Amino acid sequence: MSTYGNFSAPIGSRRAPALRTVGTRERRSHLTAPRVPTVGIDIGGTKVMAGVVDADGNILEKVRTETPDKSKSPKVVEDTIAELVLDLSDRHDVHAVGIGAAGWVDADRNRVLFAPHLSWRNEPLRDRLSGRLSVPVLVDNDANTAAWAEWRFGAGRGEDHLVMITLGTGIGGAILEDGQVKRGKYGVAGEFGHMQVVPGGHRCPCGNRGCWEQYSSGNALVREARELAAADSPVAYGIIEHVKGNIGDITGPMITELAREGDAMCIELLQDIGQWLGVGIANLAAALDPSCFVIGGGVSAADDLLIGPARDAFRRQLTGRGYRPEARIARAQLGPEAGMVGAADLARLVARRFRRAKRRRVERFERYERFAEFRRTSQDTQDTA
Repeated sequence: MSTYGNFSAPIGSRRAPALRTVGTRERRSHLTAPRVPTVGIDIGGTKVMAGVVDADGNILEKVRTETPDKSKSPKVVEDTIAELVLDLSDRHDVHAVGIGAAGWVDADRNRVLFAPHLSWRNEPLRDRLSGRLSVPVLVDNDANTAAWAEWRFGAGRGEDHLVMITLGTGIGGAILEDGQVKRGKYGVAGEFGHMQVVPGGHRCPCGNRGCWEQYSSGNALVREARELAAADSPVAYGIIEHVKGNIGDITGPMITELAREGDAMCIELLQDIGQWLGVGIANLAAALDPSCFVIGGGVSAADDLLIGPARDAFRRQLTGRGYRPEARIARAQLGPEAGMVGAADLARLVARRFRRAKRRRVERFERYERFAEFRRTSQDTQDTA
């Protein structure tokens, strides 16, 4: 990072007090945060995506690489992140880095407590990377960063009480109230996918049974399609023919594509997933009463094939239906870049203090140079006399 190379200083724990106060300043600070480029990083089980984002949410440049195998040490993933950031900083004046990680992040947004698809267990990701990159680093859950992006630039603009649900391999989520992400006491709020909706139901990798994501997620969609195909069900002949009998080749995007082409089984599977989605949303409405639900993640690409049935089920299951306002259910607008854009925008909130500290270092350096020049001039004058 050539911009700050001459004025680097120990970062680590010294920046912790600044980051702990970011949450309380989010609502009033995002409009006055420095309008400087920042890097957002989205880390998932299969890819690491990094991009330079401006203050209006525009992506100036984006790079992507595969996530190192989860059996490797955490340092391998950290090395990958550092390489992407340094590559982007060669062409852009980067002022801060925000990371959206697919895992549980502590309340101080320093440690990744647990990442199911990576070998991070209580990993101090922020401190490790900030020391290497010499700019502020902010770490948050990827659903939180996606929700922030949708609130700032996407489907949630203008909403004061928003809940985001990300449908991918599982279900993630985030709560945003009065312009502030609600992370909970320990930083792990929004794990909606592990609400129990069917006691004694399908076993979930989390160890419990009947979790919501076992009935409304990419995994659930693919599992149901493969089970029907394995049973040689007549309704599955279309998808069996499509994969030439290789049932293991069935994927979520394939099911969505066939549904759009009119395959009856695939349409029905998306309706089932959508209905379970609506049930979970009704439960969240009873608990949180938001004005808007934003549905993101890869499965949301099915659009009305999924969200239409979800709206219908939501209206049928909503507590006090007919006597209360109904929350709006909208598909996310920013697509797979939402987590990256949100991480970069949140990082701008810590860039201000860093810029002030950097300016003070520059001023001290300039004062020292002026003083040294004055001493040299005085000495030369005395020598001449």
